Amino acid sequence: MPLYLSFFGISFALALILTPFIRKLALKSGQVAIPRDNRWHRKETALLGGVGIFSSIIITWLSGALWAGWSTFGQPYLPMVLCASGIFLLGLADDIFNMDPQHKLAGQVILTAILLFFGFRLGWTDYKTLDLVFSILWIVGITNAFNLLDNMDGLSCGIAFIAGAFLFLYHYLNPSPDTFSGPGLLLLSTYLGSILGFLVYNFNPASIFMGDAGSLFIGFVLACLAMTGTTSAAGGETSFFHLLSVILIPVLILFIPILDTGFVSLMRKLFRRPISQGGRDHSSHRLVAIGFSEKKAVLVLYAFSIVSGLLALAINRLNVGTSAVLIVLYLLFILFFWIYLAKVKVYSEKSIIDHPSGMMTPLIIEMTYRRRLFEVLLDLVLITVAYYTAYLLRFEGDPGLNFDFFLKSLPIVIACQILFFFLFGVYRGVWENTSVRDLISYGKAITAGTIAPILLLLFLYRFYSFSRAVFVIYWGLMLMLVSLTRLSFRLLEEGIRRGNEKGKPVLVYGAGFGGQILLKEIETNKTLSMTIKGFMDDNRDIQRKRVRGYPVLGGIHDLEKILREQPVKEIIISFRENSADKRREIKKLLENLGAEVDVREMKLTIS
Repeated sequence: MPLYLSFFGISFALALILTPFIRKLALKSGQVAIPRDNRWHRKETALLGGVGIFSSIIITWLSGALWAGWSTFGQPYLPMVLCASGIFLLGLADDIFNMDPQHKLAGQVILTAILLFFGFRLGWTDYKTLDLVFSILWIVGITNAFNLLDNMDGLSCGIAFIAGAFLFLYHYLNPSPDTFSGPGLLLLSTYLGSILGFLVYNFNPASIFMGDAGSLFIGFVLACLAMTGTTSAAGGETSFFHLLSVILIPVLILFIPILDTGFVSLMRKLFRRPISQGGRDHSSHRLVAIGFSEKKAVLVLYAFSIVSGLLALAINRLNVGTSAVLIVLYLLFILFFWIYLAKVKVYSEKSIIDHPSGMMTPLIIEMTYRRRLFEVLLDLVLITVAYYTAYLLRFEGDPGLNFDFFLKSLPIVIACQILFFFLFGVYRGVWENTSVRDLISYGKAITAGTIAPILLLLFLYRFYSFSRAVFVIYWGLMLMLVSLTRLSFRLLEEGIRRGNEKGKPVLVYGAGFGGQILLKEIETNKTLSMTIKGFMDDNRDIQRKRVRGYPVLGGIHDLEKILREQPVKEIIISFRENSADKRREIKKLLENLGAEVDVREMKLTIS
């Protein structure tokens, strides 16, 4: 570890020193990113930051390999470094001369093919031709994923550092018998130092961009390193679960670039936009659109990348069942979060969901959107996860021989639970409007769906060797999972709104029914541009308590104290009766206090 830390520090220092000089050179030579309608930055910013990344990595790696022993630490990765240098020159040419996308892609495929000739390829299957195709798709795909991810200050560079750090930890904690352990970790340490040194200047607000020279280069290097040392033994000697973990580890480490690229490609296809066309429709842009600052949006994606990396590390530390449950739950959260982002309006075009065209599109929409097939499939996953997790918890992480009883009873549990979901009207609800009444129906359906399998198993097998505790645990887990998924959009909306409060701070006078109607209107109507700081109410029984998550700060006699503690600009009276008298009373009190606070009344009109 001291060897790797030393070269990490050298590369970091070189990037810190070189980047300011490259920034001055770029500004003098006119190599700047000019703001455009389909780009995010708002001011001219120096390009060529990739030169600093490339130079610090190459200088440090060459020095380290020569010092540690060229035949061991340098020669094995020389073909990869040379091809990566070609990718860097290709990106640099694009930054300077603005190449056509197809020419740039052709260059990437050629350089990747040259690399594969030297033996750098995936080993996921027993078929070398198939592995070669997967290798080309992997390297070119990840390379362009980081290029597409470079759409906000510090995003692509930061994700590359996080992914590289987890890749380093994975190989350091799980040394492989091939050449990766020493030479690969040396190259990774120089890569991480250079990326972090550049990130100092690239994080929001960025003073320099790395351009295609940098984004293509860091993506190519990380794609190659992620597939090196993670090959599976061929010839059927490896179990299916081991092969799956071999594939999952690099995918999880690089999950956010893969996810963002797939998400943007799908959304552009749905809205009939060219996939190669730039735009402000990436995950980061949508996070800003729902209320996050640019810096917070980047940090949110950093957090997702960290969780993905932790799951990759956990695969080799946990048993197969526990790993599978954690990954499925994480992917479900990802699914709902990105569906929420997909609902953000960023295109002027109509989607094929609203205006279907073609032969297959109406059929797909009919099956998944109108007929609720998605909900049934989701519940199928939730039932399986909840029931298997119940076995894991009951038998302390290892069902052992009880796994056969799980497999025998799972079809019965699925059939009963889906049936009672249908009978209790679970599939007739609207997710965005899920309420406590709906949760009660879910509870009834889950309870019936838990009792029915017990009775059937009692009738069929006299409940022999089946655990009653499993069904109790299943009931609790299923209730939690179904409630969270159905409330997902409301919970996300609430969490995002609370974390990104903007607008005029207001107090609602009256915490009763009228006040709660007003609260709902302010929360959902963004054109009002208001942020609720809490309620005022003269009822002492609810003062210092919370209504709908907001504090009841006091009554009219506490107004002076409330204004000292809260930066309130407006008070809205929600009374249905005598609101005009109360308004005059408050305005007079505010005048006596010398407070510049507006006072308005809520009016509910039905015409």
